[in-house]
Amino acid sequence: MFLIPLIFLVILTILVVVGRTRNPSGSSPGARIFEILLVTITCLSLGAFVTQSLQTREAVIKEFHRLYHDEEFDQTVLNTHWHGVEIKKCPLDLWIYQEIIQEIKPDVLIETGTWRGGSAYYFASIFDLFGKGRVLTVDIEKFPVPEHDRISYLIGSSTAPEIVEQFKNSIQEGETVMVALDSNHEKEHVLNELRIYSELVSVGSYLVVEDTHLNGNPVRIVGDGDPKAAVEEFLKERDDFVADKSREKFLLTWNRGGWLKRVR
Repeated sequence: MFLIPLIFLVILTILVVVGRTRNPSGSSPGARIFEILLVTITCLSLGAFVTQSLQTREAVIKEFHRLYHDEEFDQTVLNTHWHGVEIKKCPLDLWIYQEIIQEIKPDVLIETGTWRGGSAYYFASIFDLFGKGRVLTVDIEKFPVPEHDRISYLIGSSTAPEIVEQFKNSIQEGETVMVALDSNHEKEHVLNELRIYSELVSVGSYLVVEDTHLNGNPVRIVGDGDPKAAVEEFLKERDDFVADKSREKFLLTWNRGGWLKRVR
């Protein structure tokens, strides 16, 4: 409804401006005031239209995000598989993961939050395509998981000193390391993980914080932690990591602001 009057207003403004250009001194003072008002109103209307369009675009993204994750949870989130293994990740984020892996070709990918091993299995399968790389993954619970030569499963807390030490001992000098955090989503736990595992991430590689969309960002699930708040606090402490917004190019991502790249 707003677009048609705006188009008319723009056309009228163009005609007035063209007329002024052809006859710069032929208008009365009243006509000149009208011209100035017309141009001003047109500029303000265009600005309002652009703002409204951007807001509408963001609203559509958020509503689809909520539809996918909240309203159709059983059909989508709980019904996603990799080679028959359940995997709780957005398919668009999985595509971004493989693009990152292809670009940086990590020797080691550390994952916190194994669950049923679907994502570890996915990462290992991508590594198979390159003929290199291994996955080190940890969870506090033991679930049935797929076996794969490139995957090492650990049981324990991701922040426990003995677990962290095992990860460190598994990394050889000069290896490129990438980390994906997807365990307990409580802010303090995620922040602790960020402080610990950021030290293992290679320059140019990534530290991915999963599920920053929780707690109303924008999905409606609350009381399940706030990884986004942990990321924001971590980035205030560190200047060697930046949120890589280019990894959000598919618009729908569960890790908005959480694709952290180590830049130095």
